[in-house]
Amino acid sequence: MKSASNMSREAPVIKHQSRKVPMLKRFLIAISLLGCVFTTGKVAFKTEPSSPPQVASTASDIRAYTPRFNRAKPVIAVVGENSSTEVTDYVIPYGVLSESGVAQVFALSTQEAPIQMLPALRIEPQATVSEFDSQFPEGADYVIVPAVVRKQDPTLLAWVNKQAEKGATIIGVCDGVWVLANAGLLDGRKSVGHWFSFKSLESKFPETEWLRNTRYVADGNVITTTGVTASIPISVALVEAIAGRDQAALLAQRIGIQSWSAEHQSEPFKLRAKHIFAAAVNWLSFWSHEDIGIPINNGVDEISLALVADIYSRTLRSKAFSLSPSDDPVTTKRGLAILPDRVQSAEKAVDRTVELQKDLPPTLSLDRTLQEIKQLYGSGSAALITLQLEYPPG
Repeated sequence: MKSASNMSREAPVIKHQSRKVPMLKRFLIAISLLGCVFTTGKVAFKTEPSSPPQVASTASDIRAYTPRFNRAKPVIAVVGENSSTEVTDYVIPYGVLSESGVAQVFALSTQEAPIQMLPALRIEPQATVSEFDSQFPEGADYVIVPAVVRKQDPTLLAWVNKQAEKGATIIGVCDGVWVLANAGLLDGRKSVGHWFSFKSLESKFPETEWLRNTRYVADGNVITTTGVTASIPISVALVEAIAGRDQAALLAQRIGIQSWSAEHQSEPFKLRAKHIFAAAVNWLSFWSHEDIGIPINNGVDEISLALVADIYSRTLRSKAFSLSPSDDPVTTKRGLAILPDRVQSAEKAVDRTVELQKDLPPTLSLDRTLQEIKQLYGSGSAALITLQLEYPPG
């Protein structure tokens, strides 16, 4: 039987065919597919008073891990849908949980092909869901489901359901909650989701109790999170459930955060006139749109890369592309395979190059990049991004 790592090395590299997306469509995608990433700095826009928290959720609400099948470490599967999966929702849990060393972590896809991440990057998965099933017929201990565009993909829904039946804890990150809801896993449960999707979720899934003012909530073997930024605290909270608070605290220090609690205020996150104005100005300023290149080499920190690429690709003024000396896959610090978007030697490969800060704890790349965006494109652009990411105020 092939291991997941062997399957990854043997999988063919499929060349990406770039497609030009009409600018109006890009604008609508950017506004409607609002994403989900936890940060430790201060938000770039003012907030309004919030209502009292409805749920006092803590990491201790997540069930402590109970070893199964004589495994030395739990098995965690991060699963993406090949056509379009949110980059931070997928890469952050993979990177943080791999960094912890407390589990076996696998980057999966529904089909045997690269995963096109949104809004940037391409990843070669380590295995397909069927290959994973062959290696782990008893199932995963934890399954992490990011936001995907094809929320009713039959392969994804069926596989997630089957993993739940086998006893896995299923974690929906940000709009990954749609997959869990469509799979019927949220009926009769408490759940959260991204602020932009809230009313639609409440309307379409009335059997679920939709909560506000909490970053994540665990109800039995199902966990859901609020916003793209929740991917970091929930990942550290899982480490606490698996290995205890001391291990989680050491991990948090290494990656650059101080807290992974479920505290959150939902009220500040609303689409306001200033956000629409900033989006319209950036979209209409087509003459100043920039291709941003992020140089990558083997050993690149995937957490930092995902955060920087995600942010630069949400401004409606810029789009991030990975740059490498060749088009060969680049292996990240924790074992992901990134397929470079462009070759550095190509003439005018990008308009601007952004270097990752290697001596910075990876999650702090978010604050640093938001400051860069504010300087380059103005505070309105930074506020638009923090809204999309549901970045909690300081």
